[in-house]
Amino acid sequence: MTKSLTLKQPWANLRQTQLIKINSRLYAKLEVENPTGSIKDRPIRYIVKNAIDEGLINSNTVLVEASSGNTGISLSALGASLGLDVKIVMPTNMSQERRQMMTAFGATIVDAPPSDFAEAIQIRNDLLKANDNYWSPMQFENRQNIDCHRETTAREIFSQVSKSSSIAAFFSGAGTGGTIMGFREACIHEGVDTKCILVKPDPTEEFHGIQGIGDGADYLVNPGLLDGEVVVTTQDAKNRSRKFAKEFGVLIGISAGANLVAAEKYIKDENPLGVVVTILCDRGERYLSVD
Repeated sequence: MTKSLTLKQPWANLRQTQLIKINSRLYAKLEVENPTGSIKDRPIRYIVKNAIDEGLINSNTVLVEASSGNTGISLSALGASLGLDVKIVMPTNMSQERRQMMTAFGATIVDAPPSDFAEAIQIRNDLLKANDNYWSPMQFENRQNIDCHRETTAREIFSQVSKSSSIAAFFSGAGTGGTIMGFREACIHEGVDTKCILVKPDPTEEFHGIQGIGDGADYLVNPGLLDGEVVVTTQDAKNRSRKFAKEFGVLIGISAGANLVAAEKYIKDENPLGVVVTILCDRGERYLSVD
């Protein structure tokens, strides 16, 4: 017999995160304030709630996803709150802290080869085909990922930026691409002339260390709707995240550091009219073992 599922707090209603002032030209969305400390709590909550409402998830469902870490943590935590089993397929070279967080929520980790996200996704798909009671948010393919950020992240940013200021540019890396595409769609819908610029790891690095972006593909990203890209090295991203911790007293992740590097470079080079906004994607505690 299956039981109906209901989201519990804090998952029933995620609170608005702060938009903090880095300097007079740059603002950043503090996504570390979400329940598990990352922006991935938003789409996971959004997609899972829709699936529950549509009867796609019940008390016998096993949740499964391929992840570099943060989506896996979010799904593990939300699954725990629902009393559901969770399986996360993850490359073995992701940070140990991320693995520890998932297992702390009771999830099972299925190993994929190092940095091989195509194989992780294939393993996820094989699990779904072999088990009728398995369900996945399908983060790399799911249109609702974009919808979530259009309806929540972008709407919050528009409401938080002073009415006297225009947003000249928005910077975000792409794990799945949901954040930047959701913001772009919101700009189009609102008639806002804001440049949306993708932050990418340095392609000359054989295995970059900016975990959470550049996972083999940009997935949901439509490059034709974006206004360019900025490449950031792993070392610059790490250095900026460490500097931020000493400036603001908040640990942020490596991809958040990359976003700051890219946004600050743009401000220096382009001197845009209006403010620039970026995303502080996750907390830095999950990277403390990373050199």
